[in-house]
Amino acid sequence: MMDESKSYFYDDKLRKLLKTVYDEVQSFAGLQTNSLQRLSQIGIALSAEKNINKLLEMIVDGARDFTNADAGTLYIVDEENKILNFVIIQNDTLDIRIGGASGGKIDLPPVALEISGKPNYSNVSSFCALSGEIVNIPDVYEAEEFDFTGPRKYDEQTGYRSQSMLVIPLKNHENDIIGVLQLLNAKDSTTNEIIPFATEYTDLVSSLASQAAVALENAQLIQDLKRLFDSFIQGIATAIDEKSPYTGGHIRRVTELTMMIARKINETKDGKFAKTSFSEDELEELRIATWLHDVGKITTPEYIADKATKLETIFDRINLLQTRFDLIMQETENEYLKEKLKLFEKGNTDKAELQRLEEKYNEEIKSLQAEKSFIEKCNTPGENMSDEKAQLLEIIAKKTFQANSDESRYISDEELKNLQIRKGTLTAEERKIIENHVLMSIKILQNLPFPKKLSQVPEYAGGHHEMMDGSGYPYGLKGDQLPLQARIMAIADIFESLTAKDRPYKKPMKLSETLKILSSLRQNNKIDPDIYDLFISSNLYKEYAKKELNKEQIDLDLSS
Repeated sequence: MMDESKSYFYDDKLRKLLKTVYDEVQSFAGLQTNSLQRLSQIGIALSAEKNINKLLEMIVDGARDFTNADAGTLYIVDEENKILNFVIIQNDTLDIRIGGASGGKIDLPPVALEISGKPNYSNVSSFCALSGEIVNIPDVYEAEEFDFTGPRKYDEQTGYRSQSMLVIPLKNHENDIIGVLQLLNAKDSTTNEIIPFATEYTDLVSSLASQAAVALENAQLIQDLKRLFDSFIQGIATAIDEKSPYTGGHIRRVTELTMMIARKINETKDGKFAKTSFSEDELEELRIATWLHDVGKITTPEYIADKATKLETIFDRINLLQTRFDLIMQETENEYLKEKLKLFEKGNTDKAELQRLEEKYNEEIKSLQAEKSFIEKCNTPGENMSDEKAQLLEIIAKKTFQANSDESRYISDEELKNLQIRKGTLTAEERKIIENHVLMSIKILQNLPFPKKLSQVPEYAGGHHEMMDGSGYPYGLKGDQLPLQARIMAIADIFESLTAKDRPYKKPMKLSETLKILSSLRQNNKIDPDIYDLFISSNLYKEYAKKELNKEQIDLDLSS
């Protein structure tokens, strides 16, 4: 029978052993729990990130953090060219972070997936991409199944020592391999000694790689959809451009100028806009709104949108008036010749009578030529129509002439209405058709299912013709009823329209004259005074003028 002292000794030893085992199990369980928590946190972060460059960097950072790896490389598969492209290179020992959000160009050549038409299994990363297998190598200098000439040469050049390596494929939800993650030189967390990659981490890193692949594909899909949407917007602008070459250039220029002003507001650290800042999403929303601000002009008839003269419809009807006046002058000449012939038939060869008849004819022809020239000048939009000119047009319009036994007026009511346009080339009805493009833009854009971060696009695009005093259109909004983005676009739209060098109905305005008009609009509370002040004080108008205006338009010093 064992004495009590020995029994106590063995029981105590057993208790200590059990406690040690229990502690180790608890420690391992804790590590596993922590690892799973970290994996979950990284997975959530990866799913939330939509910026591909940041996402690529997060994939490598997360995997290295898991395995305590000194270095990591991420490749993306290029199926068309059958290569692996380097997109991220990180190495703590060599203090290297290239690619992704860190920036920097990777000069290394891509890894071929095929050589002479055959799969390239000699390179460990291409083998992983082709086979989908995980590769865990304790020491690359002792491995014989792959060609590590590249890493060894890199080590010679940098003084680095590549040792342990873990290579994992990135598979999407369809099990297609879209990339390869290569980790290098796992470190002991206590001694910092280079060790092989632990087997227990392989499954965790594989899980991370799977989440990363899905997140990456989602981000690429979102980016592709954005590119598609952007191309669609550009296509709409191109369609408007084909419809009217003037409008197309206008859209591009207004967009560029709007974004210049918005970015300048972001850079401002004092004054009215010191606390105003647009996020990347808000800038994108404004950019899209500006590209689409004139989409309603698709419904505007070309002859109105491009009306270069007052009488222009499908063609310039001044030609009809010119022909009509030529006909009237021909008829006047015929009447003169008839009367002259009658005098000769009656034997009346009185020189005084003949001279009187000729002077009457010359006076009538001179008057007709003057009226014709006057009408031609009235047809052009260069000068505003005065009351005197409008009255003279009415006097001419009341005159009649005989054509095929029918009495006709010199100028028809519809022609008179167009010739008497006070400013520009559009009648009141045509101007309403032009202005209706804003309502059409709003109607078109409100029917598009914009995502939440682009939900204000219709409002911004539809407000670019509103004025601060409520005199704009289509709704007569004023002051704070107008979002800042719409007020920015309004100034950009006005400045571009005044300086545009491709309008068929007006000459390009000089810079000094444009600034006077813009200043007048500010003083009369038509445009936002703070945006105007920033536009002038920051010299944005000079920057735009250098890029878009003709040399003869620039009559101010742009050097400062």
